[in-house]
This record gives sequence, structure tokens and C-alpha cells, in this order.
Amino acid sequence: MNWLKPSWQAVLAIVLCLIAVALGAMSKPEAAALADPAASFNYPYLGTKGLMLGLAMLAALISMTRIPPLAEAMVLFGGAHLVAWLLISGISGFEGTALAPYFLLLTAAWLLGWRCVAVLSGLRPMASWARTVLRLIIPAIFGAWILIIWEAVTRGAGIPFILLPPPSAIGVRIASSLPVLGADVRQTIFKAVIFGYVVGSGAGFITAILADRVPFLRRGLLPIGNMVSALPIIGVAPIMVMWFGFDWQSKAAVVIIMTFFPMLVNTVAGLAASGHMERDLMRTYASGYWQTLLKLRLPAAAPFIFNALKINSTLALIGAIVAEFFGTPVVGMGFRISTEVGRMNIDMVWAEIAVAALAGSVFYGVVALVERAVTFWHPSVRGG
Repeated sequence: MNWLKPSWQAVLAIVLCLIAVALGAMSKPEAAALADPAASFNYPYLGTKGLMLGLAMLAALISMTRIPPLAEAMVLFGGAHLVAWLLISGISGFEGTALAPYFLLLTAAWLLGWRCVAVLSGLRPMASWARTVLRLIIPAIFGAWILIIWEAVTRGAGIPFILLPPPSAIGVRIASSLPVLGADVRQTIFKAVIFGYVVGSGAGFITAILADRVPFLRRGLLPIGNMVSALPIIGVAPIMVMWFGFDWQSKAAVVIIMTFFPMLVNTVAGLAASGHMERDLMRTYASGYWQTLLKLRLPAAAPFIFNALKINSTLALIGAIVAEFFGTPVVGMGFRISTEVGRMNIDMVWAEIAVAALAGSVFYGVVALVERAVTFWHPSVRGG
């Protein structure tokens, strides 16, 4: 049995497929056709049921043989995603009719996808480009399966569209509403978020330098910072709208408040991260405060500063969108979400959520890439 390399995901996938075969019909129309063979029924998976079950079991069996890990991952990837595609395309037009075998086969395909990600995670390629590709592929597969399960469950279980539309419907809405989404992104992100993020983070950083230089500011500002950071955004946003008007300036003010204190607290903590031995060494070189700050303490604080920037990249977007709920021109992501919920256009709400999530991920990713370039010397980056 040296040729066999079992995994619990593959074994469980095979067991689920066998149970699905034993249970029979995958949908209600198929069950009706089996109950009355003389009648003529049109039901899903008329010619693909055996193919899907066979593909899932074959991919699971091949993955348990001693083949190279990359080949195993390719077999699992192909089998899992082909079964999922056939499963979702077959239920289209028969939404809400899925029976237990449908969900068992979906679970089996998901287990094969899980095993594929586990195999890819265990690869240790020598080439840097291959490691980069792996770092992109693994989360992409993981995220794709979230969408696959979402699509399959909503269609198979017949979940009402107004409660949870499938990702395909959200994608169609995004494609058909690009001008509206573009105007909302321009109003919320390119005006309020970016301006508030830069001003809030920059002001927090400068204030942290002052607090580090002047002890009484450090003792007085940090407790106030902790208190202000706990203020509820739904209480601050209406006040900012009253002060700065309904346009993007009031949303930028909310973003500044939300991003100022995380930067202040993290930068102050980072400036204290350098050790006493390093500071004593700088004194022996007759370094002044600003030389020590620029050459020792700020580099040591860089991971803390970038941590604050990454936190602020998500806080800024959340703050701007929530602030738009309390007054805005007839444009903006928060405005669109609040109005479309009232109109029961849930697909448009999800489209705005998807665009906001994508924008936030890109924003966070850009900051993370800059962090890797700037703090390449830090152990957390070298180890990554």
C-alpha cells in the first residue's frame, strides 16, 4: 500500500458521494420523475448527475495516490471546480428544488477544494515568482469557494432574492450600474476617504512626535485619545454634518477623527520600542534628539506606524460610508446603500458593499506593499 496516501478530506468526499448515490434524486423534479416513470418531466442534471459524482470520486481517488504535490493540487482543483460549475449551472431555472444529495455533492466538492488549498500551502518552491504566485492563488481559491457556496446554497435552497441575492446577480448589477458606482466611489473614496485618511494620519503622526518631545502632552493626550476613540461614530457623524455641511467635507471630518487617534497611540508606542542600549549607543556618538529620532527611533517605530496605517485604511472607509447615512448630496456609497434599502433594491445594496470591500482590500494591500518595501529589514517581513 505504499502507493496510497489517504487524506481525510478525500475519504470524506467519497463517502458523501456514495451517500448521495444511495439517496437518489438530487432535486424535487427528479424525485417526481422517479416516482412516475410514465410521465414526462424536465429536471436538472438529466445527463450530468453521474458525471458529477464520477468526477468528484475520481479526483478524490487520484489525490490519494502518491503523485507529485503539484499534480495532486491540479487534479483536486480541476475536479472540485468542474463539479461546482456543473452543480450550479444545472440548478439554474430550478431554484429552490434541491434535495439532500445536491448539498452532499456540494460539500464533497468543497472538501476537494479544501484539500487543494492544503496541498498548495505545503509547497515550498525555490523561485521567488512561484512563491508570489502561491501567495496569490491560495487566498483566491479560498475566496472563490466562499462565492461558490454562496451561489449554490442560495439557488439550491431557493432563498428569496430580497434576503440574499446570489453573487451572479450582484455581478450583473455591478456590470449594469458602473456609472452610478463610479460616481459613488469618486464622492466617497476619492474625496472624503483619501483626504480624511491623509490629514488624520498625518496629524496623528505629528502630534505623536510632539507628545514624545513634550512629556506633559504625552500624559495628557493619550488618556483623551483613548476616550475620543471610544466615541460612537453614529453620534459624531450628525454633529460633523451640522458643522461642515452635507458635502464630502463633513465625511472627511469624521474620517479625520477616526484615523487621528490610532495613529497617535501606535506612533507613541513605536517611539518607545527602541531599547535602552541602542539609545545609550546613540548618546555615546553625541547624537541629539532629532538625530536619534530619525536614525533610530523612527525606524524602530515603523512597524507600529504601518500597523496604524493599515488599521486606518479600513476605519476611514467605514467612517465615510456611515457618515453619509446622516446627510449627503444625492451621491455616495452610504447614501446609495440607505436609499436602495428603502426601495428594496437589495442587489444594488450588495453591489455597493462589494465595491466597498474591494476598494478597502486594495487600499489595505497598497499600504501593506509599501510596508514591505520600507520595513524590509524587520523580522516580520524577512520571515514572510
